[in-house]
Amino acid sequence: MIADIQEFTASVDPLWQWLAVMGAGAIPFVESYGAGPIGIVVGVTPIVAILAAIVGNIASMTIVVLATSGARDKLTNAEKPQSPRRQRFTRAFDKWGVPGVSLLGQWILPSQITSSIMVGIGASKQKVIVWQIVSIILWGAAFGALAWAAVTAIRG
Repeated sequence: MIADIQEFTASVDPLWQWLAVMGAGAIPFVESYGAGPIGIVVGVTPIVAILAAIVGNIASMTIVVLATSGARDKLTNAEKPQSPRRQRFTRAFDKWGVPGVSLLGQWILPSQITSSIMVGIGASKQKVIVWQIVSIILWGAAFGALAWAAVTAIRG
């Protein structure tokens, strides 16, 4: 079955391969660390798959951060009690800051959700975007390289 999918992928124009992997990278919980390996397994050139997944993830995260920041600016900051989940996130944010939450947060939540929460509690949108980009590149490259090595090892 994988061979059939790889054969089909090889018959598709590389632009469509790029766009498909980029679209997958934009999906929360798939992101750069999932879309790159999926692209590699189905037969997209590894470098193209990794880069497309990273670009898709960065694009969707940036859109979410800008939208969240705009919404936050328009809403009043009425104090209301935080949920236990939000309190836990705020404690982690206070302990690790934007860099730590950006780099480690992907173990728990997608970058789009993590970044919107950080901006929602008052973190600088520019700082969040920069650190999320660093995180997306590192996670995407690491998981893409692992998938590339695994596919290469399996093929022999």
